[in-house]
Amino acid sequence: MQPSLPGKIIISKREIRNVKKVPFLELKNGRLQGVVSSGSDIMRVYVSFIQAGDFQFNCRTNNNRPCAGIGANYFCKHITTLITESCKQYGIPAIAKYLKIPEVQSVNDIFTHIKPRKTDEHAADIFSRFLDYLRFLELEPLGIPVPEMDWYI
Repeated sequence: MQPSLPGKIIISKREIRNVKKVPFLELKNGRLQGVVSSGSDIMRVYVSFIQAGDFQFNCRTNNNRPCAGIGANYFCKHITTLITESCKQYGIPAIAKYLKIPEVQSVNDIFTHIKPRKTDEHAADIFSRFLDYLRFLELEPLGIPVPEMDWYI
């Protein structure tokens, strides 16, 4: 068991997420956020996030166009995929704790407890960070862990 750091959530990996569906995801700034593949267009990805606690969310294309599948009070498939794949990578208890959802046993419980609210907040910083992290893939292997690449594992 890893020691707990003040204000930090210690995460243990559970399953391997599908990086073709969700090439980038992170728990940052009180949000579960990431980049989700379109599924129909290889040149399009969606930048999605859900805010912990109040469950405000948004989803936009890499060209900053709104996702056509979201409504004011329901998620698109990209947000659903982001949550599901994050539960695979970090485990259901860690995601529930991070999003501030009590008493969760399954991914379905997470969706049951969430009352989503769409926000107009943009998430360009998420996509920019993803592109910045991709530069690490072009480097020669160092033989030591690179903490910035933890999202890729």
